Amino acid sequence: MQVPLLVIDDDKSMCELLSDGLSEHGFEVVHTTDPRAALELASKQEFDAVLTDINMPGMDGLELCKSLVATRPNVPVLVITAFGSLESAVRAMRAGAYDLLTKPLDIEVVALALNRALGHRALGEEVRRLRRLVEQERRYGDIVGASPPMRSVYETIERAAPTDSTILLTGETGTGKEIVARSLHHRSRRSGGPFVAINCAAMAENLLESELFGHVRGAFTDARTGRPGLFSQAKSGTLFLDEVGEMPLPLQPKLLRALQERVIRPVGADTEIAVDVRVIAATHRDLETFVAEGRFREDLFYRLNVIHLDLPPLRSRGGDVLLLAESFLKQMSEKAGRSITGISREAMERLMAYPWPGNIRELQNCIERAVALARADILGVEDLPDKVRGYQSSHILVASSDPSELISMEEVERRYILRVLDLVGGNKTQAAQILAMDRKTLYRKIEQYRPNS
Repeated sequence: MQVPLLVIDDDKSMCELLSDGLSEHGFEVVHTTDPRAALELASKQEFDAVLTDINMPGMDGLELCKSLVATRPNVPVLVITAFGSLESAVRAMRAGAYDLLTKPLDIEVVALALNRALGHRALGEEVRRLRRLVEQERRYGDIVGASPPMRSVYETIERAAPTDSTILLTGETGTGKEIVARSLHHRSRRSGGPFVAINCAAMAENLLESELFGHVRGAFTDARTGRPGLFSQAKSGTLFLDEVGEMPLPLQPKLLRALQERVIRPVGADTEIAVDVRVIAATHRDLETFVAEGRFREDLFYRLNVIHLDLPPLRSRGGDVLLLAESFLKQMSEKAGRSITGISREAMERLMAYPWPGNIRELQNCIERAVALARADILGVEDLPDKVRGYQSSHILVASSDPSELISMEEVERRYILRVLDLVGGNKTQAAQILAMDRKTLYRKIEQYRPNS
């Protein structure tokens, strides 16, 4: 399918030259020598881009450019001049032109510039489409995303939030599990109660027990007074157990009893206390494998896994990367007191190409760094970290005649396993089936090749 293009030049032979040359590059050219006729054409027909000369009688190309940008802001306008000076470039940019081309024209260069402009337009349209979808999903609070995987997450939140069932959130580190837990709480009948969170990996076993269940006076050294635990503090609300897979085995039976019987026994106490709390747990670990290896109780796993919600990795969420980047840009700019208004097309492309192994948290850190070091009011490629700026997709060469391009079998395995995991959105059961590999073996290899997942 050819791309509709409007060309304006007071030299008819130039119009015909451009029309003939660009038609071979996939453009369907409509041309005119009259700028006012061009405005009339643009009001009646849809064009994906406009190419206009600057010096024309009656109305010059910059006036035409201003009029077109005012009425068709999403259509890139490229202007042609015989005088490629800095002053010409500044005037063209102020008029809203996407690019400035100098005569004599090379059709290949013109086609390349037009395709670059069309790519920029496509990115802009995708961002606008995603923004519209996000506006429709504003009820999910701080969660940003409009991709199909995230819409599936929203659907599960919608159905699960009103219930009192325990929920297990899984997904790689940095996928936003606590934000989803808070959204579930705010949409539940317990939203008037507290949301209390604890990271089970951040405390020693004895401290974690006291933190969760509380303790009585004299239960241990320095316990001069009794203290209610988080189960009690979360009364009528939600208790979020982050990194529940790291909970020590000796504590797991006590958590199981709390979930099953809705009672807890504080450290050092002789009696149990009834609790009224909804539990949401989260982990980046594969708990089924932990169960098989004896590192997590099977009965506790099933008690936690009443409703399972797996959060997709950022690399499988498409244009959400740009939505999140814009959201972080706004937050970080305000925080830093800077007026950074956007992200360049080239930087957007690099952000989209990078696989984000650290997920949303890594993207947030990337944008915060870029805002702090930005050289202008638009974030450019040069503001991004080296690993994002210089990222290149991995390809496995099996037909190369250059031995230096060939890689080891271990590297082939690593790339293939990670590629399969990416394609199935991190679903380890599905990945194990595709790879014809048992789950325990796959889990060990994931720990080896992607230790934070």
